[in-house]
Amino acid sequence: MDIRFEKRAELKKKPDWNNLGFGKYMTDYMFVYDWIKGKGWTDPRIVPEGPISLEPSCVTLHYAQETFEGLKAYRTASGDIRLFRPEMNAKRMQKSNERLCMPELPVDDFVQAVKSIVEVEKDWVPSEKDTSLYIRPFMFATEASLGVHMASAYKFIIICCPVGAYYATGLAPVKILVEDELVRAVKGGTGFTKCGGNYAGSILGQVKAEKLGYTQVLWLDGEKKKYVEEVGTMNIMFKIAGEIYTAPIEGTVLPGVTRDSMIHLLRDWGYKVNETHLAIDDLMKAGHDGTLEEVFGTGTAAVISPVGELRFKDDVVVINDMKTGELTQRLYDTLTGIQWGRLEDKFHWTTSIEE
Repeated sequence: MDIRFEKRAELKKKPDWNNLGFGKYMTDYMFVYDWIKGKGWTDPRIVPEGPISLEPSCVTLHYAQETFEGLKAYRTASGDIRLFRPEMNAKRMQKSNERLCMPELPVDDFVQAVKSIVEVEKDWVPSEKDTSLYIRPFMFATEASLGVHMASAYKFIIICCPVGAYYATGLAPVKILVEDELVRAVKGGTGFTKCGGNYAGSILGQVKAEKLGYTQVLWLDGEKKKYVEEVGTMNIMFKIAGEIYTAPIEGTVLPGVTRDSMIHLLRDWGYKVNETHLAIDDLMKAGHDGTLEEVFGTGTAAVISPVGELRFKDDVVVINDMKTGELTQRLYDTLTGIQWGRLEDKFHWTTSIEE
């Protein structure tokens, strides 16, 4: 892939690296790649980051044919910039695109595009502790016409933004509401894809949770509303009587990169990981009888998010006295240690942008 470069007339002012927040400051450039029916992928380029011009009849605005990904670039103590398992994001986007009838982007093109934009934006990769460059690849239909159909034109774009530590003061347990009325996904649907519609459909549940003083929503299966599946922005795991339980990847749960990495670590440490359907009634019972030892969400943004309280209807369970569990902390320290190059990468998960 021969990527052309369009230089920006004036570079942006860099933000305060110690006060980045999340998703606030876009970098100078973005990667753009077009797909046109009959031609395929064409004109890969890195251009100044800025507004995108669309017709009002752009099919994405009406029929939501779009997908996206999220990953990070990390600056190690030696100054090397590394990515974490980018090929998994590439393959997941392929699966998402297949379900939404969008063109397949080759894995090698995805990874090359990510490496290329990060190389151009390497001065935007912060070096402060637990900071990183968040990378947002996304694809959407650009055809201007009304009517539900596979579009004749698409854009694949990557934007980036430096981000700070998700938890400024360390891991902090969150409170989660179990949603018992609304559903997020059903088998045969788009639950396993990373598309905007899945997140838009979850906002009502999130608003409901926040009104009750809870941070996130834990979704149950869409068929029986009986089995726990995932949190709005994370996969979720439960440590019960020394074993780990998490929902299986069967078409309704996002196949998270962090989820997969945590499972590898847990099994390497000798834990039994059960990828199985866990009934909410059994989960709450474990909370009351003391066998529910730890609960944590997993995802790219926070890496791991400890859960200190679960509410299902009028039943409330407090986990580990609202404190971060020992295993949760170990998983966080190990995975972030690998990502930032502080620990050995025995699984060969990280790759330099120069490789």
